[in-house]
Amino acid sequence: MSKSITAKQIQSFIKGEPKRHPIGDGLYLVVRNSATPYWMLRYTAYGKRKEITLGKYPDLSLADAKADVAIKKREINLGTDPLITRQRIKEQSIKLVDDLFEDWFENDIAKRLKHPNIPKRVYTKDVKPFIGNIPIDQVKPLKIREIIQSISDARPTIANDTLMYLKQLFRHGIKLGLIDHNPASAFTVTDAGGVEKSRDRCLTIDEIKHVFQMFKQNIGKFNRDNYLACALLITLGVRKSELCCAKWDEFEIDKALWHLPEGRSKTGAPITIPLPRQIIEWLNELKIRSCGSDYVFPARRVSKKPHMGDDTLNRAISSMFGHEAGRKIQPTNLMGDIKPFSPHDLRRTFKSLASSQKVDGHVSERCLNHKLKGVEGIYDRYDYLDERLEAHTKIADYLEPIINS
Repeated sequence: MSKSITAKQIQSFIKGEPKRHPIGDGLYLVVRNSATPYWMLRYTAYGKRKEITLGKYPDLSLADAKADVAIKKREINLGTDPLITRQRIKEQSIKLVDDLFEDWFENDIAKRLKHPNIPKRVYTKDVKPFIGNIPIDQVKPLKIREIIQSISDARPTIANDTLMYLKQLFRHGIKLGLIDHNPASAFTVTDAGGVEKSRDRCLTIDEIKHVFQMFKQNIGKFNRDNYLACALLITLGVRKSELCCAKWDEFEIDKALWHLPEGRSKTGAPITIPLPRQIIEWLNELKIRSCGSDYVFPARRVSKKPHMGDDTLNRAISSMFGHEAGRKIQPTNLMGDIKPFSPHDLRRTFKSLASSQKVDGHVSERCLNHKLKGVEGIYDRYDYLDERLEAHTKIADYLEPIINS
């Protein structure tokens, strides 16, 4: 069969439907949706069926893939398992903390966590600059303390998360036999950001008036996109992460609906969000401001992400309170006596506003895309679309004089 496969046929496989295409001698070309095709060898070792990737196409040609198969088949016949050999070679190459993190990410957190890029972002920003290029066995507890103390004052929650990830990272190194002790094990949250209290920050109507007034008076500093993002957050009650990377193809503007797809929400479940008149007006403005981008909030600066960054709103709001991470000279506090708040506090404020507008609790919970609890959550499959539209409209009507003034 392998003799009949040509480079031309390989191209037809790639353009066809996603599947495993058998080439011969256990070699397959694996074609996936929106992913680079790759070669895969299926073989039997020690009585078990196994698979090993060989390389991506066209980086690895058909002829080279066949040659690689021949070499690995010879190893298997001699009693060697290619997967075990590859793992041993990889473990020998894990010398620096960066190497250890890459192995931990690939073999643990990428498979285990729903959002593996969160620890990756923390490592890249707050750990890598300190110890990324240091040999694993040379990382001392003093270095761990330096890392968590560098972020504990400004970002106590992130300091606690960083300590947790450091403990897990070096525990992975112990599991692989690369180190004998964990340099982060003796530290507790007391050494990092402290014991965290549940946030209950919720803006009063007077605070909302003052905040949006200050945003508008300082729009050159705060930015119109940030202003409208805050308006959407407080009116719809969606999560910041759901809004910042929203794409225009998720919206049916003519039907006043936002279809938040599966996997984009924290719960993982899709939800259709009804949009009141004011939201449509803000979205129409954002459509013009997005200048043809696929995203409602495209990145305004050079960035790895094509949409608004994860901390853009946090930084914009913090700067209005006279604090901006990474700046030695801090900006002026423009908010007066208003207690600082985060974008997530606007979501909590939505819940409070819904209560003040006599919205039923189970309806506001669905507006927040929370799963209904207990027996009610099991048997109540009605999605309250009309009731949620009424709830969002009540809040939009209530806030319109403030936001659109």
